[in-house]
Amino acid sequence: MKSIAISGSPRENVGKRDAKELRYQSQVPAVLYGGAAQSHFSVAIADLKPVVYTPEVHFIDLDIAGTTAQAIIKDMQFHPLTGEILHVDFMELNENKPVTIEIPIALTGTSPGVKMGGKLVQKLRKLRVKALPKDHIDAIEVSIEGLEVGKSVQVSEISIPNLTITNAPEDTVLSITTSRALRQAEQEAASGKK
Repeated sequence: MKSIAISGSPRENVGKRDAKELRYQSQVPAVLYGGAAQSHFSVAIADLKPVVYTPEVHFIDLDIAGTTAQAIIKDMQFHPLTGEILHVDFMELNENKPVTIEIPIALTGTSPGVKMGGKLVQKLRKLRVKALPKDHIDAIEVSIEGLEVGKSVQVSEISIPNLTITNAPEDTVLSITTSRALRQAEQEAASGKK
């Protein structure tokens, strides 16, 4: 999985006033937990944008005043009106401890059902996956090759070595449904019209 390097500055004070002051300086208050001790620090908003505003998932190589750690973003708080990032929680990764991450789904192939005028409906864009950090992948490829109208792909049909998908097995990932135009064409053919 791809990594992005982000550097942070340790925080002296952790109160609301200090957090507000940091935000005025285009910094976001952050916490790193999951390691030996929690660390409070701040990160530049510009450094977070490539990680936050993307459908991709990244590991983050954090450097806080010379102390390095590999982490993932576990939680974020946004301002309800402006959408500004208010706070970020990072979780330090341990190479021997499985971690659960949402990984995007990438569709591959061409569906004959779609070629015939069917409509592809993707219900899940990401899957929750549990694995050791070294086993995580950038995207889960789901083939739609051979899917006819009325067929679907469920979570239980997807398996990837060394990864455990934690979504419900009966959840539908995608389906090929009858489009309005195809339904109308079938009705016309059934009634003898052309």
